[in-house]
Amino acid sequence: MFGFLKKQRDTAKKIEAFNQGLSSLKVSKSLRENVDMMKQLFQDVDIMKYKHVAKDGEEAYAIAYSDGLVNSAIINDSILRPLMLCPRPPKGEDLMRRLTLEIVQINECERVDGFKKIVAAVTYGDTVLFADGCAEAAILNTKGFALRAVAEPDNEKTLSGPREGFNESLMQGLSMLRRRARTNDFKIRQMSFGRRTETGVAVCYFDSVVNRPVLKELLRRLEAVDIDGVLDSNYLTELIRDHRLSPFRTIGYTERPDVVIGKLLEGRIAILVDGTPNALTLPYLFIENFQSNEDYYLSFYYTSFARILRLIGFFMTVTVPGLYIAVVAFQHEMLPSPLFINITAERQSVPLPAAVEAFVMLIVFDILRETGVRMPTNIGQALSIVGALVIGQAAVEAKLVAAPMIIVVAITGITNLLVPKLNAPVIYLRMFVLILSSMFGFFGLTIGLSLILMHIISLTTFGLPMLSLDGDTDLQSVKDNAMRAPWWTMLTRPPELTRNRTRMKPPKGNPDA
Repeated sequence: MFGFLKKQRDTAKKIEAFNQGLSSLKVSKSLRENVDMMKQLFQDVDIMKYKHVAKDGEEAYAIAYSDGLVNSAIINDSILRPLMLCPRPPKGEDLMRRLTLEIVQINECERVDGFKKIVAAVTYGDTVLFADGCAEAAILNTKGFALRAVAEPDNEKTLSGPREGFNESLMQGLSMLRRRARTNDFKIRQMSFGRRTETGVAVCYFDSVVNRPVLKELLRRLEAVDIDGVLDSNYLTELIRDHRLSPFRTIGYTERPDVVIGKLLEGRIAILVDGTPNALTLPYLFIENFQSNEDYYLSFYYTSFARILRLIGFFMTVTVPGLYIAVVAFQHEMLPSPLFINITAERQSVPLPAAVEAFVMLIVFDILRETGVRMPTNIGQALSIVGALVIGQAAVEAKLVAAPMIIVVAITGITNLLVPKLNAPVIYLRMFVLILSSMFGFFGLTIGLSLILMHIISLTTFGLPMLSLDGDTDLQSVKDNAMRAPWWTMLTRPPELTRNRTRMKPPKGNPDA
C-alpha cells in the first residue's frame, strides 16, 4: 500500500518537474536551435512536419505543424506563399510583429516567447512560425481536423423543436450557444485541465442572472482540480459535485444547445468540455430529472400530463417489486381472495421464495438491458426483445418463476423507461426497497421509502437544496415543477437559482394572464 502511494508521489513529482522545465524553455534567436528544440521535444512523433523557407540563399523561416490536424490549403496559401513572395523584413525586435501583421494572412495569430504554449498549440492543430534572428515565435490558427457533423442527439430526440446537438468540438459548441445568445451579457470563461491532455473547458453564463455565490463556488472547485487528463465531462462531474457517494446526480447534462440556453436564462451555469458532446449544467434541481427537452415546445396540457406520468413511473419502478413481495409474503390479506388464490396456484410449483425470485428476475432483466445497450444498435434491440420474451416464457414453462413475477418485472422495466435520467439510482433504490420489503413487509417498504425521501431532501447542489424551496412558496415558484403552466403565466425565474427573478412582464390585453 505504502509502495503504491510512494510511486504515485514520484510520478507526480516527475510530471511537475517536466512541466516546470517546459515552462522555462524560451525561444532562441537562432532558427536552427529552435527547430532542433522542436525535434527534441517531439522525438519519435512521426506526424510532426517541418518546412523551411529560404531568403537570399539562407534559411530565414521555418514552420512546424502536426500532420492530420491542420488545413494544408491554409498553410500553403496563407503562410508559405506570402513568406516566399514577400520581401524579407529587416531583423529586429519587431520582426515577428511585422510578419504577423504585414505578410502572413491568418485571422488568428499570437506571438509567444516560450515553448510551453507552442507545444500546446501545435498538438491542437495550430502551426508555429520561427524566424531567424527573432526571439519570438508566432502561433497561427490552421486547425483542420475532422469533426462529426452537427446532428440531432440520439439520446435526446424530440417530436418538436430544434434538431441540432453538440459535437466534440468546443469552439463549434460555443458558436451554437453564441448564435442563440446574441448579447454581451453572455459570458464565456475558458480554461484547461489535465497535465497531459490540456483539455479546453468553457464556463458559460448570463452575467445579469447568474447566481454569484454558485459561480464563485464553481470556480473555486475547478481551480482545485489537478488531474493528468480530462477525456469527458464526467471526469469533472465526479471531481466537483456535491455528495460524491450519492447515486443521484447533482450536476445536469445535455447534448442540446437549446436546452443549455434555456437553463442559462434561469440563472444556471453551463460547462462545455472539448472532446465530448455533453454539456454540464448547474445547479441541478431534482425536478429536472422528470423534465423533457420538448416540454417547452409542446402544449402545456400534454407536457403537464407527461410529467405526472414520469413521477408516477419513478415511484412505480422503485416500489412495485417490493410491494409485490410485501403483499405476497406478508400482507396477503390485502389482496382479493380470487387474486390471491390465482397467485398461490401459480407459485405452488416454483422452487424459489418470492424475494429470491424477484432478485433473480430483476438481475436478468438488467443483464438483458445492458447487453442490448453494448451491442450494435440493430442487434441490441432485437437481442433485448427476443431475449426477454424467450427467457420469460421459458422460465414460466419450466416452473422456475411464477407468471405474476414476469408481469411485475415487465411493469418495473417499462416504468423505468419513463425516467432515463434516473436509470443509475433506480437500480440501487429498487434493490434497497426490495431487501427491506422482503425482510419486514409493508413496514420495511415504508421505512425504505422514508429513507430515500430523507436522502433526497438532504441533497444539495453547490450549496442549494435540490428538492426543497428556499422559503418562497408563492404561485410563481411552482409553475414549472410537477406541472408546466403556460408561458404567459411564468413571469419569474425559479427562486432557488437567482435573485434576478423577473423573466418577463405580464402580457397586455390577456384576461387569463
